[in-house]
Amino acid sequence: MSQQVNPRGTFLKIADAVKRQIEDDPAMTELPSLAQVMRDHKVSRGVALRAFGVLRQEGVAEPVPGERWRVVRSGGQVDRRPLDQRIADIITAEGFEVGEAFPSASALADRFGVSRPTATKALEKLETAGVLAGGGQGKVRTVRALPTREERS
Repeated sequence: MSQQVNPRGTFLKIADAVKRQIEDDPAMTELPSLAQVMRDHKVSRGVALRAFGVLRQEGVAEPVPGERWRVVRSGGQVDRRPLDQRIADIITAEGFEVGEAFPSASALADRFGVSRPTATKALEKLETAGVLAGGGQGKVRTVRALPTREERS
């Protein structure tokens, strides 16, 4: 007996399943990783990406450069600026002085709900821009200069 192809695409079924997850968990802020969706639904990366594309098109989720896809909820304010700009805002908002120790990548990862490598990449951008100095394994990063308007906005 031959299997019939389902008229509703697999990627649409996956998108529906993820939407149900979002509806069932009001605290959910990020979509599952692509690897997790691929494993759970036994599909290829392309199918998982198509499902995420449907969620984006429907306004349920959005991609975040360097981070996992973010859940979009109506009425909620979300800071959509890149992570390095949000981290630069900490310097002025919390009154850091030049030469003062800056929080670690691990502390910032917890604060912003991202992975440590993502936080490290954002900190490296600020080092390149001359805002932070030091860093690296076992070294404390310090504030090198107060961020200019371009680094904060």
